[in-house]
Amino acid sequence: MGRLKHFFNITDCRTALLPDSKLDEAKALVESCRAGSVPPGTTVEQLYYAKKLYDSAFHPDTGDRMNLIGRMSFQVPGGMAITGFMLQFYRTVPAVVFWQWVNQSFNALVNYTNRNAASPITSKQIGVAYITATSTALATAVGLNLYTKKAPPLVARWVPFAAVAAANCVNIPMMRQQEILNGIAVTDENGNKLGHSKRAAVKGITQVVVSRITMAAPGMIILPIIMERMEKYKFMQRITFLHGPIQVMMVGVFLVFMVPAACSLFPQRCSMAVSNLEPELRDSIVSQYGDSVKQVYFNKGL
Repeated sequence: MGRLKHFFNITDCRTALLPDSKLDEAKALVESCRAGSVPPGTTVEQLYYAKKLYDSAFHPDTGDRMNLIGRMSFQVPGGMAITGFMLQFYRTVPAVVFWQWVNQSFNALVNYTNRNAASPITSKQIGVAYITATSTALATAVGLNLYTKKAPPLVARWVPFAAVAAANCVNIPMMRQQEILNGIAVTDENGNKLGHSKRAAVKGITQVVVSRITMAAPGMIILPIIMERMEKYKFMQRITFLHGPIQVMMVGVFLVFMVPAACSLFPQRCSMAVSNLEPELRDSIVSQYGDSVKQVYFNKGL
């Protein structure tokens, strides 16, 4: 519940509307508080609000301000528009191709923005990851779209979710491949660096994939059922031009709750038992610290 409240704060889409100057002020206040120098007259409410803005806009590894579209606070407005139109325009191949491409472009930017920033990735690797994930989504969507031509209408409406789920299984690992290839930094509970672990990277990225699919699932599975039934009513048949906007708004309702809920499934500061690390890293930690370090910690990203 603590994580859920935290992510309701940092995924609040209202923070995405604030100017950079306001965010920088929040960062300065948070950093001064951490240094033990709180400006006179600062209230507890101001500190909490500054921390909310800081967590929503600045990367936990680097402290740099993240690009607007890649922030989790932009997931609701960005995701509701793209998902709503994916669910509405699923009947023709050109529409499927276009909206899956838009969605994967958006996802690639979000994945890059919320990666573990301690593991650098080159422009070439970003390009390969983007092309691979987009191709996977398009192949899945177009293939299933053609396969379900004779299937019940509801089955065809679920094609976008299948494509999104398949692409997430490719997009996130590919965009964060350096973490899998070279490992991510792991620390003790006090933040002291102990080494790099590939197994920790795999665990963190797997949890992110599960979270992202969970985030999309209710809206993309339940909403098609609702629309399938609603479209049978005569009043809905008279306002077909509003079906797209209606779906966009309904997706937004789902995402307002599902973005923080999915993000809170696992701790962002992930942990792993020393005994489950690679043998060489485990032996190195044991030789230096003995049995005093039983868990290592790392940022799994979002």
